[in-house]
Amino acid sequence: MGVYSTRDNAGSGYSATSLYFYLSLSGLGLVGLYMLLTGSGEQFDVGNFLMSISPHMWSLLGIALCVGLSVGGAAWGIFITGASLVGGGVRAPRIVTKNLISIIFCEVVAIYGLIMAIVFSAKLNDVQNDAITSPEMYYKGYALFWAGLTTGLCNMVCGVSVGITGSSAALADAQDGQLFVKVLVIEIFGSIVGLFGLIVGLLVSGKVA
Repeated sequence: MGVYSTRDNAGSGYSATSLYFYLSLSGLGLVGLYMLLTGSGEQFDVGNFLMSISPHMWSLLGIALCVGLSVGGAAWGIFITGASLVGGGVRAPRIVTKNLISIIFCEVVAIYGLIMAIVFSAKLNDVQNDAITSPEMYYKGYALFWAGLTTGLCNMVCGVSVGITGSSAALADAQDGQLFVKVLVIEIFGSIVGLFGLIVGLLVSGKVA
């Protein structure tokens, strides 16, 4: 009975996600069809939408996503690791101090995001008159947006990866102390993913003056 109920719950979760996706897609299609039938179909222009937004808005949005996703991934990883660490520490108190390194690895992910946000913010400057709509400014806005988004997503995935691996390390250490080092090696490789995102963010934003 438990297996079937788990499958039912998982199926309902997938169906809810699919429902949201199809509702969003249907709504977008209805808007496009309405604009087409009312003679304003030319306004349904993605390029015009992208060009109508200030480059500074794209830059600031990229910086916000960089910090937000990084901190969110770190908090998520700490939540996963901390729950297992506290639960396992009740049975084996010796694991608490040693497994705090997993919490530190998760926190480093948030530090990556803050460092990159400071680097991106240093590339922003005041623009006078109509220079805000120049191709150079649009390049800067899009570059900082995608650099921030890439860094944030990599850090979020890294935080979750480190959190899950750290949770496994805590439970394995509670069962057998010799397994901690072996699982820690896997955790270190998972934490490198955030460093890759940091490097990609630097490369994308490297040519921004």
